[in-house]
Amino acid sequence: MKYQSLVTSTLTRVGLAALLCVCLLLSLPLFAALPLSLGKSQLTLPLNGKPIEVFTYRPANFTNGPLLVVMHGLNRNADNYRDYAVPLADTFGMLVVAPLFDTNRFPSEAYQRGNVLKKGKPQPKSEWTYSYIPKLVAEIRRREGRADMPYYVIGHSAGGQFNTRLAAFLPGDAVRIVAANPGSHLFPTRDFPFPYGFGELPPELGGDDAIKRYLAAPLTLLLGTADTGDKNLDVKPEAMKQGATRFERGRNCFKLAEAVAKKNGWPFNWRVIEVEGVGHDGGKMFASPKAGVALLGDKCLTEPPGKATLMKRAPAK
Repeated sequence: MKYQSLVTSTLTRVGLAALLCVCLLLSLPLFAALPLSLGKSQLTLPLNGKPIEVFTYRPANFTNGPLLVVMHGLNRNADNYRDYAVPLADTFGMLVVAPLFDTNRFPSEAYQRGNVLKKGKPQPKSEWTYSYIPKLVAEIRRREGRADMPYYVIGHSAGGQFNTRLAAFLPGDAVRIVAANPGSHLFPTRDFPFPYGFGELPPELGGDDAIKRYLAAPLTLLLGTADTGDKNLDVKPEAMKQGATRFERGRNCFKLAEAVAKKNGWPFNWRVIEVEGVGHDGGKMFASPKAGVALLGDKCLTEPPGKATLMKRAPAK
């Protein structure tokens, strides 16, 4: 009996210890603060209460460089877009994350248009798809142990549309937001209804102050001069008023933005960069030296690879 009692007591203590360990584990964050893996990888992160698959790349030469958030196009091929960004990451020592916003949960109203409106009704900021970006950045900063890790955002096609509207409504503290070959633009005017302009939005989203903030955002339009085809092109009347092609729409948007800022004496932090001879091709756009210029400015062409001063910040203390 004594032996049985001893065994029972021991098992009870072991069971309690095991239960305590489980409770301690469950009390920790779901994802420990582990840096991203070297090379290509993928992980699932809980953002805004939803599991989001993220494709990542950590170059061998990464040392306290910035984060590059890559927004995929219409085909929702985040893994391909991560791959397109590898040359940028290797050249400038950047950490790459490419979140996947699938069609089922994020149709065009929620992806390209950010869920700012749902069936014509304004949504709370917490419901905007744009709000996933600062959450993603915060998680990567936590994993890397760098609370002030600078970040850039680049997207092509549908991802370019996402980025133009991200710049307008929730740019966060991104150093630079690059929109490559968007199919339609957010023109800084109330003459066009949202998502083509600021018309039909409530004053806090579509008033002069909102347009002023948009023009002050660090937005670069990266335009392929041969992006003149009509495959998957938005041909709604509002879009066609912006221009007949993606290239034309990009030029027209920048021209209007520059004029509106000048007329009102507002800060204007946009840039426009053209990639000669490239059409609607995300891989070729990202592979062009102009992509580095779009993100970092002309200095990136004169600094040694991975050493541009704009790309380096001291690690957080």
